[in-house]
Amino acid sequence: MGTVLAILIDNPEGIRASDVIDKARQKLPPTDFENTPYPNTSQERYGKILRFSTIAPVKAGWMLKVKGTWFVTEEGKAAYERFADPVALKREADRLYKVWKNTEELEPEEGLEPGSTVSARATLDEAEESAWAEIAEFLQNVPPYDFQALVAALLRAMGYFVSWVSPPGKDGGLDIVAYTDPLGAKGPRIKVQVKRLSGQKIDVSGLRSFMAVLSPQDVGIFVVTSGFTSEAEREARHQENRHITLINLERLFDLWVENYENLGEEDRQRLPLRPVYFLARE
Repeated sequence: MGTVLAILIDNPEGIRASDVIDKARQKLPPTDFENTPYPNTSQERYGKILRFSTIAPVKAGWMLKVKGTWFVTEEGKAAYERFADPVALKREADRLYKVWKNTEELEPEEGLEPGSTVSARATLDEAEESAWAEIAEFLQNVPPYDFQALVAALLRAMGYFVSWVSPPGKDGGLDIVAYTDPLGAKGPRIKVQVKRLSGQKIDVSGLRSFMAVLSPQDVGIFVVTSGFTSEAEREARHQENRHITLINLERLFDLWVENYENLGEEDRQRLPLRPVYFLARE
């Protein structure tokens, strides 16, 4: 648990779960037992046990898990500094888990057996991570103009009226124009720029280039698969003369899910989804 928190503290903007496990393996090599396959799977025990160990810190408010990326919270940083002894750190996490769960304190090996509630939670985490990785890869590889059409479809599903989508060629920094009514007679004009990038986040300079095409009466929506730097996000939050919303890949997907029922069948095929249901009991 302490090893995981240390890795997350070293990566304040979040790190993929699989990378956490790899880094933990380097810092704390697995035993022979932990290298053996987990029952009824081809996966080694080490990764499973490490995932199990994060359940209490998550419920304690020390960690966040968002679509396969793990983050440390300020409470997690404080706990790591306060409890230098790994045993004391685990005991405190289990105590806070008990408060959340309102049950007896976890036994040392509780939840490490197949079929337990904790085991099911960890398995669900892995399933969510795997699903998100596939979805993210799909979106990152959608042809640019198909991705642009996907964003336009989402806007229509959200109740906006899309009046223009940029055809192939130079677009002058503008990909979609939409309104809140069919004639564009009421409300602001919505200008959208869409970028399908991999790895490189949009910085303040890129954000300002988009804001240059916005008038004070416009609403700007900037959709970028790779996300935005913290400085760009801060710039957007503190804008007084421009109304702008930043949407990264995770937020785009959440909006797609929220509005999936409002999409036409043809538009749904741009990112077809199928829900899988699990028992929500913790």
